[in-house]
Amino acid sequence: MRFVDLAAQQRLIRDKIDARLKAVLDSNSYIMGPEVEELEDKLARFAGAKYCVGCSSGSDALLIALMAWGIGPGDAVFVPAFSFFATAEMPALTGATPVMVDIDPVTFNMDPRSLDLAAAAVRQRDASLYPLPRPARETNLKPRAVITVDLFGQAANYDALLPVAAKHGLLTLEDAAQSFGAEYGAQKTCGLGCAAGATSFFPAKPLGCYGDGGAIFTDNEALAGLYRSILFHGKGRDRYDHVRLGLNGRLDTMQAAVLLVKLEIFPAELKAREQAARWYTEALAAVPGLTTPRPAASGRSSWAQYCILVADGKRDALAARLQEEGIPTAVYYPTPMHSLSAFQDLGYAPEDMPAALDCSGKILALPFHPYLSQAEIGRVSEAAAKAMRSI
Repeated sequence: MRFVDLAAQQRLIRDKIDARLKAVLDSNSYIMGPEVEELEDKLARFAGAKYCVGCSSGSDALLIALMAWGIGPGDAVFVPAFSFFATAEMPALTGATPVMVDIDPVTFNMDPRSLDLAAAAVRQRDASLYPLPRPARETNLKPRAVITVDLFGQAANYDALLPVAAKHGLLTLEDAAQSFGAEYGAQKTCGLGCAAGATSFFPAKPLGCYGDGGAIFTDNEALAGLYRSILFHGKGRDRYDHVRLGLNGRLDTMQAAVLLVKLEIFPAELKAREQAARWYTEALAAVPGLTTPRPAASGRSSWAQYCILVADGKRDALAARLQEEGIPTAVYYPTPMHSLSAFQDLGYAPEDMPAALDCSGKILALPFHPYLSQAEIGRVSEAAAKAMRSI
């Protein structure tokens, strides 16, 4: 059994992929070819945003958005303490200070109340209000932005987060690397009214290419222009007119061609992911010691992963038993962000973010993709139930 079965998807669309790639090869337009603009237009319409700018990865999408805002030294950027490293890595690369915010233990997304307290603590330099990183305790940092994360495909609580961000004057950057295609109320992620949205097309994502790729979304025309400049070495009037520092962050034409084909089947795959998640939840709901994911009632997850919580320190034992049965698993994420070696200088203690710390010791991702059959999910679920009875 594969954890993510990209081959099953490719078998369905291989002819169309080959035709699209052949068109790129025939045109010799490998950089910023017409497929990139075609993809951007279709992605913007899909998400309900005015502008979409393709780029080289989801990480660069975050970095480009922060650079366009002028985020840098002396700025505080609030990030969830439970996410992939890039969410905090990109603000740190600008010279800003990532300020960790604990999560909701049910949704795994940023807790709005904790964001409110953290922003107040930074503004007042008062660590008694909320745990602060060392730079925020020692200098006057300016609260500038918050990177919300829609973890595992589930949109964060924007009805609560956006008012908190507005209260503290924070720019909102939606990290939808795992949630493209998800819905929050009547809107899709990357079109939720944040100042900017970013997503990733890493192969294992709900909409993935055959390499690295990403995109940035905004309703602001001036920002969209800045994104295009930054991702092309700060380009001005032409490729040799550099008006600002930038990146080599362009979306490859080959990857755009692949994504155009995959976008055609994406709505059907989202429905299949939803069905697979229902099968898992029905099969695992009564297994003692396991907690199945509970998406918010106000939207639809894109189900990037199916992650359960395993109680009583049994996570690693369960993973080992499943591996013996030929069933792969993964841990997203074994170490909360504030405890990673790269952020030791921030001076956080593990217990500063209790919900993130607790989740990191219990979470386990099961095999998941839109081509899983009910029988395969039954096999995984039966093996998990059997293992939990004996460990």
